[in-house]
Order: sequence, then C-alpha cells, then structure tokens
Amino acid sequence: MPTSGEFNCITDVAGLKVGSFSDEKAFSGTTCVLCPPEGAVAGVDVRGAAPGTRETDLLNPVNLVQRVHAVVLSGGSVYGLAAADGVVRGLSEKGVGFPLDDKGHVAPIVPAAVLFDLGRGAEFVPPVNAEWGRRALKAVKEGQVEQGACGAGAGAVAGGVKGGLGSASQILESGIVVGALVAVNSLGSLLNPLDGLFWEARLELDGEMGEAVNQPKVLPPWPPEPARNTTIGVVATNAVLDKAQCTKIAQMAQDGLARSIRPAHTMFDGDTIFALATCEKELPREPGVFGPAEATAVSEIGHAAADCLSRAIIKGVLAAKTMGGWPSFKDLSPRD
Repeated sequence: MPTSGEFNCITDVAGLKVGSFSDEKAFSGTTCVLCPPEGAVAGVDVRGAAPGTRETDLLNPVNLVQRVHAVVLSGGSVYGLAAADGVVRGLSEKGVGFPLDDKGHVAPIVPAAVLFDLGRGAEFVPPVNAEWGRRALKAVKEGQVEQGACGAGAGAVAGGVKGGLGSASQILESGIVVGALVAVNSLGSLLNPLDGLFWEARLELDGEMGEAVNQPKVLPPWPPEPARNTTIGVVATNAVLDKAQCTKIAQMAQDGLARSIRPAHTMFDGDTIFALATCEKELPREPGVFGPAEATAVSEIGHAAADCLSRAIIKGVLAAKTMGGWPSFKDLSPRD
C-alpha cells in the first residue's frame, strides 16, 4: 500500500526547500524550490500550447549543464519571469552556481515557468520583479509547504474555482521518495460534471484530502476565462537519475495533470512540469517484470510522480479560500 512521506510534500525529498512570496493586493506571487548547494539533475516537459518559461532549452539532455540550483514558479505571466532574476542574484551572492572560473565566479542555473493571472489584482499587471524572487528565496525552508492561495498559486483559478499551490509525496517500496509541487491555474476543471467530485480523488493517501473531497458540489459555469490559464509544477525524487531519465519522469508526470484536469494541455494553457533528482539513492538493480531493472525503476518513479502531481493538484484547490470573486471548492453549493 503506497504511503506519503513525513510532510506529504515535495520537501520529503531530502535537500529540497520551498519558499513563497505572495502579494495579496496584486493577487499574485512567486514560489521557489531550492536544491542542495551542489544542485539537482533536472529535466522538463512542456505540454501546453501557451508556455512562459526560462532555461528550458538548457535542460535538454544533449546540452552541457547537468544540474540546476533552484526552480521558480510564478504568477505574472511574461512579467513573472523577472522573479527568477532575484533568485539568480541571491544564489550568486552565496557562491552557489555553475563554476565559471577559479576565482569563485558562478552562474546559478534557475529554470522558471509562469502562469497567467493578469487582471485579477489591483492593477492589470502585478508589480512582479526580481524582489519577489529574492523574497521567495529568503522564505525557503524544510518541512511543511504552505499551500492554497499563496506564492505562484495566489491568483490562480482552476476551472472557475479558486486555484492554488499544492504539494504531495510518496515513498516507494524501494525506499525511493517522490514528491510534487504544483500551482493550479487551469482552463479545465478538476471536477466531474456528473457528480461534482474530483476526477482523481481515488488517489488519496492517508486521509490527506479530508471529508470535503467526498462532498458533491454544483459546478461553476464553464469554460471560464479562456487564455488566462496554465498549470506549472515540479516533481522530484532522491533517486540517482541522469537528465534523460529526469525528462522521462517529467513526461510521465504530465499524465497526472491530464487525469486530474480535463481538458488539459489546451491552446490556452502553458502546462510545464520540471523534474529534479537529488541523486542520493541508487536505483534498484534487481531484474524487473518489464525488462532491465533500471528502466523498471524509472517507470515506477514516473508513475509515482504522476500520482503525486494529481494529489498535489487536488490538495492545492482544497486548501484555497474564496478570494477575488472566485469561490473555493468548499464554498461551492452542495449538490442534492
């Protein structure tokens, strides 16, 4: 029987820390996933048709840099990419980054993705800048991750319901840990129109979703706000993986997004998932049912990443409160 980690968050992958900055007036924010100082091996999968990203080409397995030092998720659409500059500057001041010479100069590698939450705050364009990234970096910590309407999920809306930031984890039989963090701002809905329940609530572990997840709701009108969407996230593991394997994990994790949000990867979404490997635990070497042991282990990690992402998506929406005129799931009218 699968179990979640101690915190049931991406921070159950040892070495990862998460911090968020939220601007309630702007109805937007930024979230930073900080890797260990030596970095983490990374991959990415961009599946939506309207992405806003930074440093994704660098994560191609054929390219030079093998490790990243942080990942930034932010609101603010194209303007939100500026938040990554603050994380880069903050890390460089600490000497964390890709070494450039023998004099201590470094280049912090900080991929980023943004979601569209423009027009939801006091001003159409939130005042997102490098300082938002610095504040998110300053807030990083181990342990429980703040969830709901915060950080990159502060201004998120998911299928007409208040979206948010969510996280989840799972421990495999091998002892490998898998986790996910996601900002849910989707065109598609998380709720089945036939019964008003979450599509993937069946994946719940250890009662993490509470009684509210089993209460049928009347769905809000759909489709809501086309072209103001995108779900972005990070999945992670403590397994030893290379860039190609991380890319595969990111691809498989997108299946969890597509199962939980319908439709997903639309022309109005920029769905982007990063995958991180902290490389602490070797992959199992025993032969598996589906062939080489290593390939079987990567497949199992990818499966768990998809499930963790699905659960994190639901948890982010469940944790969000009614804000800005968008009702939380808990505040939707009950279905008779």
